[in-house]
Amino acid sequence: MVDSICIFEDSHYRNLLPLVYLRVTSDLRCGITTLREKIERSYSGIPLSLHCRAYLADLVREQNPGVPVNNVQGKSCLFINGRVIADGSLPTQIPADGPDEVFVDSVTLVAARVSGAALDSIRRQLPETFGPADVEGLARTNIQVPMVQYPWDLVNRNGDEIVADFAFLTEHEKKKIRGLVYEGAHIVNRDNLFIDDGTQIKPGAVLDAESGPVYIGKNVTVFPNATIEGPAFIGNNCMIKIGAEIYENTSIGEMCKVGGEVEESIIHSHSNKQHDGFLGHSYLGMWVNLGADTNNSDLKNNYGNVRVVINGESIDSGSLFVGLTMGDHSKSGINTMFNTGTVVGVSSNVFGSGFPPKSIPSFAWGGAEGMTTYRIEKSLEVARRVMARRKVSLSSVGEDAMRKVFDLTKKERKTAGIGD
Repeated sequence: MVDSICIFEDSHYRNLLPLVYLRVTSDLRCGITTLREKIERSYSGIPLSLHCRAYLADLVREQNPGVPVNNVQGKSCLFINGRVIADGSLPTQIPADGPDEVFVDSVTLVAARVSGAALDSIRRQLPETFGPADVEGLARTNIQVPMVQYPWDLVNRNGDEIVADFAFLTEHEKKKIRGLVYEGAHIVNRDNLFIDDGTQIKPGAVLDAESGPVYIGKNVTVFPNATIEGPAFIGNNCMIKIGAEIYENTSIGEMCKVGGEVEESIIHSHSNKQHDGFLGHSYLGMWVNLGADTNNSDLKNNYGNVRVVINGESIDSGSLFVGLTMGDHSKSGINTMFNTGTVVGVSSNVFGSGFPPKSIPSFAWGGAEGMTTYRIEKSLEVARRVMARRKVSLSSVGEDAMRKVFDLTKKERKTAGIGD
């Protein structure tokens, strides 16, 4: 048995930007839990470390006290790609016990069990991102496991992952309804429902778990006449507003306020979509705010595959449905309309009439009529205000990370014709 597990990043993190500018890939949510949490429970009891890009290291340490970061532990280690969507079969395909071995899917490094001199060599020259070249000389096995390639993969798998996470998290729960369900609230398929402590389901609300489970965390308020269709996940301390329509395959992370219509989307945490408007087949990062009547398209009028701009390249998603991808700290003004497959970077502010561009760089300010740079000092000032409203402080480490992302994304803005 290996002494430790290291969840690593590879160069394909670039295909998950802007969602991973301010987090490691394994901290992306899919279902109820993050990719990291799925890996951890697959190898329960083995000490964990995290590998990340150098500029994120201090931020990741701050967010994960006690967890070694870019510091491989033990005499033997199982390295696992942070883009893996772990299920119950992972420890069988990639055992924690055995001789040194590399596991690849075509040209992608999925995992590697490493010890001795080979592990010492990795420690001495820890790469910025891991790849097959970093574990050359070891026996190789070809395997196939689900991995995230692009943001829409998280959205497309979200429903199945809610079902799998629900089964794991509630397997030994004898009491699944711990919160207060008021008289006049309606529950469909009670056995497929979990409501944690401190949560209130107000009169007129509907929780429909007939087509899939509904998992609601602690201290959530589901207001009157809101409807939640499973599979769905609502995180701790959320508010689901009056008349909200939360459709299937939706995950809403901790401390979010959500109203209007949401379908097959992931809202990471600490983000708001309080008002009417449609959000579909989308992924929102943290500290995002969508203004009233913000809408996104997730289906082209010709029912063709949606193309999405990733790293400046137009990619065929292979899917009829792709909505909005929005990075951390970004905002939209009232009545904003996002076209199918729009990507908005970190800390951008989008507003105005008409459809803004489908590819909006980080730290951009404006919309269809033109954009300027959202200056870093102003962006940080707003971030501090927004976070303080949730009683969270922007640390100096978090500020340094945002400044670094501002510098890293200068080329994005220049390509979009936005000068610094």
